[in-house]
Amino acid sequence: MLKPNDNKENMDNLNFIIAPEEAGKRVDKVITARLGEGYSRVFAQTLIRKRLVLINGKPAKASYPAELLDEVSVTIPPAEKNDLRPEDIPLKILYEDASVVVIDKPAGIVVHPGCGNMTGTVVNALLYHCGNLPEADGEMRPGIVHRLDKDTSGVMVVAKNDRALRSLSKQFQNRTVKKRYIAVVRGEVPLDSGVIEAPIARSSSDRKKMGVEFERGKNAVTKYKVIKRMKTMTVLSVDIETGRTHQIRVHMKHIGHPVAGDPVYGKAQEAPRQALHAEMLSFTNPENGKTMEFTAPLPEDMKKLIEGK
Repeated sequence: MLKPNDNKENMDNLNFIIAPEEAGKRVDKVITARLGEGYSRVFAQTLIRKRLVLINGKPAKASYPAELLDEVSVTIPPAEKNDLRPEDIPLKILYEDASVVVIDKPAGIVVHPGCGNMTGTVVNALLYHCGNLPEADGEMRPGIVHRLDKDTSGVMVVAKNDRALRSLSKQFQNRTVKKRYIAVVRGEVPLDSGVIEAPIARSSSDRKKMGVEFERGKNAVTKYKVIKRMKTMTVLSVDIETGRTHQIRVHMKHIGHPVAGDPVYGKAQEAPRQALHAEMLSFTNPENGKTMEFTAPLPEDMKKLIEGK
């Protein structure tokens, strides 16, 4: 779903010429500034990806450095109808105010609807609880500023209004949000701590998978510490400086210690489910500017795995 804010729905195109102060800047940044408040850089990038931005008559690339007097044409499609249904699905709420709601997501539930999966998601539950959520860019994911995989449990934050959505999105983009995970991985990790720096990109052979790609991947940094050694597994505390799709799972596989129970990058039979839990999340509250930190305790299935039960 590609939908601008309600107060901008009548804008269907934007044509302009690159001014001197815009020359040399990435075109996605220029477009974001031109569209004004209520439109994010992600929205501009989505338009570019859908070939709705032309520069001198040719489809643009987000990273293109704008040149003086370039002619830019931006087409903004009409808002699409949001057919998402609120559903009375229980939520474990850790915190809520006028701007945000922080939840402890259980494993086994998808964060937002997608193709063939329109119900039973966190978003459906939040729409029932909150009544309304701000539209995010590019997909049917109102209020969502970050995601956890279906089989990853733990803490996540959701925006309840447009201002919070913009603030939290910017915090994630600027990497000021702090995230810590607990992961149970296969084998004995030799070092007590380490840093994995390996760029990640979507697999060229399987579009559902990610992988370490040194030539075309995006920078990704994962830090880990061993908190317990088991006979055939190791329990890690993991901090991620970047938020690439499947980052921890891909990096753990890259060093030869895939997440236990991971059906994509490891072996599903090693654990009841993908043994990855988002333990802590820290961000600046858009409502009052205060730094807030939330933790989600280990769920019972991971406790039993770590205790060997």
